[in-house]
Amino acid sequence: MRMIERFCRLLCLVALLALASTPALAQSLPPTRSGDALPADLSAKIDQIANDALKQSGVPSASVAVVRGGKLVYAKAYGDARLDPKTPATPTMRYSIGSISKEFTAAAILLLQQQGKVSLDDKVGKFFPGLTDADHITIRQILSHTSGYQDYWPQDYLMPPMKLATTPAAIMDTWAKKPLDFAPGAQWQYSNTGYVIAGAIVQKLTGQTPFEFLQQHVFPQLGITDAYDTNLKALPATDARGYSRNALGPLRPSEKEGVGWMFGAGELAMTASDLAKWDIAMIDRTLLSPASWQAMQTEVVLNNGLGSGYGLGVYVGSMDGHRMISHSGEVMGFTAGNIIFPDDRAAVVVLTNQDAVATFRSIGQGIAKALFEVRDAAANQALAQAKAVFANLQKGKLDRDLFTADANSYFDATALHDYQSSLAPLGKPVSFTIRAARKRGGMQMRSYLATFAKTKLAITTYLLPDGKIEQYIVAAAGD
Repeated sequence: MRMIERFCRLLCLVALLALASTPALAQSLPPTRSGDALPADLSAKIDQIANDALKQSGVPSASVAVVRGGKLVYAKAYGDARLDPKTPATPTMRYSIGSISKEFTAAAILLLQQQGKVSLDDKVGKFFPGLTDADHITIRQILSHTSGYQDYWPQDYLMPPMKLATTPAAIMDTWAKKPLDFAPGAQWQYSNTGYVIAGAIVQKLTGQTPFEFLQQHVFPQLGITDAYDTNLKALPATDARGYSRNALGPLRPSEKEGVGWMFGAGELAMTASDLAKWDIAMIDRTLLSPASWQAMQTEVVLNNGLGSGYGLGVYVGSMDGHRMISHSGEVMGFTAGNIIFPDDRAAVVVLTNQDAVATFRSIGQGIAKALFEVRDAAANQALAQAKAVFANLQKGKLDRDLFTADANSYFDATALHDYQSSLAPLGKPVSFTIRAARKRGGMQMRSYLATFAKTKLAITTYLLPDGKIEQYIVAAAGD
């Protein structure tokens, strides 16, 4: 529900000082088929990423699922799902996924559009004419957070009214009848209110709550059999328990939001593996039509022509040159992350049972980077070559057989002198890592970051299809 991105700027102190406990033995599911298991070194790296993150942050547990090659290849849980009595987390336990639920609410609207019952360009006033500016705000705008409707839960705690039951109508009457925060389409501003409106539209068209609609039209097609509606009640004792901290204090069981507050915006709970099934549908473009998937994953543009970074229920961006569709989620006691790389047929799901922390993010991004490192053998070879070239340049040497005529021309006597005299005093890099890779001009571009005790250097290389180095340039790193 709340935007966990805010917490990333606020949690440095918590991450450094939170009391950490030793994670319980990790529990894993068998691979889906004998050929689907991850390589042992990659599995070990994922274990290390997850266990280190839990130890450093003090978060009780994490449940992880990994998709590679369009298949679920890894599902494992770490730490304790419940602290009293102490209960190790398992991959079959459900966690609240918070605002990742918005992906499903958007999908419900898109399915109804495919059935001819609604259009993304319909005005909200067609369904709820009493809302502010309802005749000028489209469904596309409420799904993309560009409507201007005020968010009903920007706070990072549970206010007294939210401990009591409510209804979608009460939420809309209180927040969607206020003056808009901005003109429709003028800005991007996260709004849970918009998704309550979207859920209410689903209910008005079908007579079903968003969860009921998903139970009939979405989950069976994905093979999800035990999704849970936390809008009505907390998860049972067989699933994960949510926890919170007051400042740097001990973990305490989180209070549960009142009935009705999660409607359409954050009500879903499921296992990491089940959420991965949704990711596979997104990768394979099943369930929804190609046009609907395209609409969901296309960045909405603001009135001034700037991109919003958001589609319909998902963030749209990239990581190290890989197209990335993602969303985070948070409700009381839980935080979660869902990262999909559709073009690479890969995804990472991380569910945790503590709110106001970004541990899910460090685990998810760490796993994603590890996936691509292992998959790209050519990148690993190029990294080794880049390190070797750098070491030679520090000595004023160059294996000219590795380079094209253009690159050999660049490395004349003056250039070699400057490279040696400026790089040799730095000594051996503390680390030498790849930052990005992409195609350009018929060549493979890769950029690297070399870190030393007192400085960082950016290295940019271009390789021809035959493996010859067309460019190797070193410069001060901007970061």
